[in-house]
Amino acid sequence: MRPDSAADATLDKAADENFPVAPAFLPRAWRDDLMAVYGYARLVDDIGDGDLAPGGADARRLGVSPEQADDRLVMLDALEADLHQVFDGTPSHPLLAALQPTVRRRALTPEPFLGLLRANRQDQLVTGYETYDDLLAYCELSANPVGRLVLAITGTSTPERIRRSDAVCTGLQIVEHLQDVAEDLGRDRIYLPAEDMRQFHVAEADLAAPTAGASVRALVAYEADRALRLLNEGTPLVGSVHGRLKLLLAGFVAGGKAAVHAITAEKYDVLPGPPKPTKLRLLREVGATLRGEG
Repeated sequence: MRPDSAADATLDKAADENFPVAPAFLPRAWRDDLMAVYGYARLVDDIGDGDLAPGGADARRLGVSPEQADDRLVMLDALEADLHQVFDGTPSHPLLAALQPTVRRRALTPEPFLGLLRANRQDQLVTGYETYDDLLAYCELSANPVGRLVLAITGTSTPERIRRSDAVCTGLQIVEHLQDVAEDLGRDRIYLPAEDMRQFHVAEADLAAPTAGASVRALVAYEADRALRLLNEGTPLVGSVHGRLKLLLAGFVAGGKAAVHAITAEKYDVLPGPPKPTKLRLLREVGATLRGEG
């Protein structure tokens, strides 16, 4: 079942990601399945962030009354109920209807999809993380399931590849958090560990400034280095596969590394807006990753 125009708008957000979601060089079947998974993941995030298209169409598709359409936890519960229909019945939302053939074709299990839901429920209840380990536990739900789904769709899952994939996905998530410090603060969320903020003498008010002071820049540099180390830890994943999948995974890794470079180029001042890598930098990082230089 093809998603409708409103769902297509959700899928269009793939162009804004730090990494290629389903590039044209992949086999058509892979592209279709990756976009189906992306559509679900994007819908979950849009519900959790309050970024759904106006008009309440998504709520209607999920059977949520107009009075409750702005209640994100209610919407996430309704989405979970529709997710179960992907595996056991007929889902109502067009993005989940589009996901059902992928789930059946690739014999996917509910766990990674439920992990993404749990992460977004957590976002409604938790405004910050005390330690880096706490943040990693959140990334285990919010990011790592996506990489595991990519491996499952391409039939390349092994324990070692999953471990490397988790490192890449967590690194990508941390980079995204660094790019979006100001935006997340506007949503009453801080993904910089509280213990690190204390170490660098950064208060919440410092994150609300129009530009970053020296302490905030030092903190961002510290977290960016952590993210880069995770991306480097996961880079051998690229060399463990072949063909077009190798290029896809190189794009994931390179997207994260190019974003770190963009943050560094701004001297770690992420508060005016998300530093974005240039296409040239992304291509350079892809080449370096494919050559095993990362």
